Amino acid sequence: MIYSTATVPVNPEGETPLTRAQAWQGLERKARDARLFLPAGLCTRCDVVEESPTHFVREATIAGLDLREIITLEPQGKVTFFQATGPREGAIVNELFEDQLQLRFYCYIGLRGKQPNGRRSSAMSTSTI
Repeated sequence: MIYSTATVPVNPEGETPLTRAQAWQGLERKARDARLFLPAGLCTRCDVVEESPTHFVREATIAGLDLREIITLEPQGKVTFFQATGPREGAIVNELFEDQLQLRFYCYIGLRGKQPNGRRSSAMSTSTI
């Protein structure tokens, strides 16, 4: 398993500042359609296929790999992507917090069906965070 984390300012110096509500809108858009936030052509399909009051399910093709994610939203605060099917298992979290409005990304992820400390597990990218 890999644990990774990064924190970035929502409003870097020299950029048009966003409010917390605007940053949250961006996280919601990202949760519903990854194509808007990944390099062109990396995500070729991203569809919300189920929705309930507590979560929704999206199916996507990212880097040629099909996946299904269960996504929960904690309004104005946190989006969690649970990897239900696909090459990875675990969770990816995007969280807004006050400290000059920061966005923290963290994940605890492994490659499905791979041995720990194997060749592929150490080379896994967390670029879809």
